[in-house]
Amino acid sequence: MDFSDCQSGLSLAFRSRSSTPAPLNPNEAVSGQFGANHRGSSSSIPLQLLEPKNDQSRESEEEELSEEEDEEVEEEEFRILGHSMCFKRQRDGQLLPNSNGAKRVAVEQGVEGRRAAVKAWGCQPLSVADPEIHEIMEKEKQRQFKGIELIASENFVCRAVMEALGSHLTNKYSEGMPGSRNYTGNEYIDQIEFLCYKRALEAFRLDSDKWGVNVQSYSCTSANFAVYTGLLLPGDRIMGLDSPSGGHLSHGYYAPSGKKVSAASIFFESLPYKVNPQTGLVDYDKLEEKALDYRPKILICGGSSYPREWDYARFRHIADKCGSVLMCDMAHISGLVAAKECASPFDYCDIVTSTTHKSLRGPRGGIIFYRKGVKSRKQGSLGSHGHDNANYDFEERINFSVYPTTQGGPHNNHIAALAIALKQVATLEYKAYIQQVKKNAQALASALLRRKCRLVTGGTDNHLLVWDLTPLGLSGKNYEKVCEMCHISVNKAAIFGENGAISLGGARIGTPAMTSRGCMESDFETLADFLLKAAQIAMGARREHGKLQRDFLKGLQNNKDIVELRNRVEAFASQFAMPGIDS
Repeated sequence: MDFSDCQSGLSLAFRSRSSTPAPLNPNEAVSGQFGANHRGSSSSIPLQLLEPKNDQSRESEEEELSEEEDEEVEEEEFRILGHSMCFKRQRDGQLLPNSNGAKRVAVEQGVEGRRAAVKAWGCQPLSVADPEIHEIMEKEKQRQFKGIELIASENFVCRAVMEALGSHLTNKYSEGMPGSRNYTGNEYIDQIEFLCYKRALEAFRLDSDKWGVNVQSYSCTSANFAVYTGLLLPGDRIMGLDSPSGGHLSHGYYAPSGKKVSAASIFFESLPYKVNPQTGLVDYDKLEEKALDYRPKILICGGSSYPREWDYARFRHIADKCGSVLMCDMAHISGLVAAKECASPFDYCDIVTSTTHKSLRGPRGGIIFYRKGVKSRKQGSLGSHGHDNANYDFEERINFSVYPTTQGGPHNNHIAALAIALKQVATLEYKAYIQQVKKNAQALASALLRRKCRLVTGGTDNHLLVWDLTPLGLSGKNYEKVCEMCHISVNKAAIFGENGAISLGGARIGTPAMTSRGCMESDFETLADFLLKAAQIAMGARREHGKLQRDFLKGLQNNKDIVELRNRVEAFASQFAMPGIDS
């Protein structure tokens, strides 16, 4: 191989500290041995990369060295790849100007610089580290503070929960269950999760010998899917409340076109039960008839926009007749259940799931309760799995389904925040809060009914109500848009019309969030006026511009009534503190 055309931008210099060199520092340049004079030496001589020198610079250097009679410098030349190289020995232990000693000082200064950079990066406040995100977050804070939050699935958390969510606990990886993690260093993480277990059972007054709990689910949808995956095979049957009737997508839902909307409907077969179109209440007779024909492996009670109590005893009766496991999704009413302000599914159900951030007023996430120990009643058959015995077998199967089957490591900051919220749930103060949530919902329902508004089921037993907007000629989508422009948050809801047809003309309204901010019954009378005014604005825009979304939205531009209502809303909302925020 011919290297004669290779060009080098570097030369090598050979230096030794003395005739008996000191041990080579590993931070110094690479070393080697050259020539017969060095073969017997036990120490190597460091090599250092130098800038290439032309003939003129070499001659100049030789002249300077010859003038320095007190200094002895030895040079040896050799050639590598056709290029002349120069060996230079160090002079009496002194380092040459570009020696590794100077480099070592520079390296040490570099280490301190890196340490300072890490400290600066790790301790910057958000406003300094990312002003753009900080500005957007401040705008969102102002939106929450100046707006009226009436979405039934939203709430405000306390400062302690916020502190846990934004804590150092987010740094730790903790795949697995307490005492059986895939990573070390989880001693205190285990303590937090065990404490969360304990508080969850205490909050709902459950016997730890009869009930277990998993607190690692990222959401209630994740929790529900983990239950299905742990107990069923793909293609097995589930049955829950139809979404237009007030059920949830995670209970299995097919769009009118036949499209499978959720993972539950993709991996499992689903046949929903429905409400009576005239009353808006669950039709338990038709439910039983359907269940006996369909024979679901899991029968699900609970919903996302159902304003009335559930007949858990009737569900238990139906589940036992058709051999189903009875599961309740109490995501919306878990706070009411904990405060004993509604019927408890734990008296009848085998498995109970929930979110942790709605009426429970905790961080966003999911939780699963399951029976364990000796079966106290006839349990639904899971014969396809070969588990027909006298003991509940949910614990191992559900825990394994949460991890590693359906998700990864838990969010430890969330689990700590949940433990904090559950401690509050067990207090008398929380019970008083939930009682006020119900009073406010009933006050709002009464105020709307007095204003000739139609409510699904005619009222509410819990924290939410569903306003039927179809008599006003409005869609829920258009109404929620007008409310949003006035800084009122509600959300559209599908409902059944009296003829049994699905209508998108509903609005779901909840009271937990504004109750957390301190609103009482009289305040919800004011809110009823705001809601009705928003409906009147929407009706006017529809008359002038039509009901098509595009035309309707154009009619809202520069609408003076919207500006006026928004100013009233902001003035009202700004009277109430926002939990967890100083000002």
